[in-house]
Amino acid sequence: MKAPAKNKTTGLKWSGCSDIGKVRKNNEDSFLGLRFDAQEVHRLGKFGEAPTAKHDFTFAVCDGMGGAKAGEYASNIAVEKITTLLPRAFQNTARGLDAGFADVLAELFAQIHRALVFVGGSYEETSGMQTTLSLAWFTPDWMYFGHIGDSRIYHLPAKAKEIRQVTQDDTYVNWLFRNGKISAHEARTHPRRNVLQKALGGTNQFVDPQVGAVAYARGDIFLLCSDGLNEGLFEHSLVDILRAAAKDKNNSAAQLLVNESVKNDGRDNTTALVVQVV
Repeated sequence: MKAPAKNKTTGLKWSGCSDIGKVRKNNEDSFLGLRFDAQEVHRLGKFGEAPTAKHDFTFAVCDGMGGAKAGEYASNIAVEKITTLLPRAFQNTARGLDAGFADVLAELFAQIHRALVFVGGSYEETSGMQTTLSLAWFTPDWMYFGHIGDSRIYHLPAKAKEIRQVTQDDTYVNWLFRNGKISAHEARTHPRRNVLQKALGGTNQFVDPQVGAVAYARGDIFLLCSDGLNEGLFEHSLVDILRAAAKDKNNSAAQLLVNESVKNDGRDNTTALVVQVV
């Protein structure tokens, strides 16, 4: 993969929001923002803006599953593991794609999986717990991503009219759609659209995350979200809200997305993390 021209961007602006929805009794979604270098790591707040010259940034969304509060524990364990493990890879990022970002992310997902399997097998209340994970790792020129499950990462380039889903949902229904067996409308309304083929934890023996890299430029917007957001919003609505929010000095993109989705649907926990290149 060819490296991009030197990025003249100055930083990232982000906002995050999570809502329990109208039906669920607890919120099994978790989201995370980190700023880190080789020496230290900082947890980010729900809103903020920072330059990218000296630090890497990571944003992640998890959607936990399991009885009682097991799903909530699973998603929290995942974000805590990211905080501990990913900053160790900072020194490799300056060497770009040849530094083995895919290996770093694969090992990160494997370690989270092992931790979830261990805890899930140790306590009755966490038995079988699982979580999705969609992670975006920003270096000065590239966004590297790792993904498993049906949370999503979207990319809206600065001048594009349509948003692109970077990740693939790990569901049988999405496999049917990708292979032309069903239409987009049928995929969206299929009764088994939320049944996962892959997740971290549970009884899954192997971890095989989707990994990749996206070059970005000033004005680009990235969206990380749990599947609850997509239940209440079509992709054209995502574009409209993101474009409008990009002009809003209050940095309210994630809140606007979540509020609109919950208003339209709200049957599931709903989480959005919006990252704008500024």
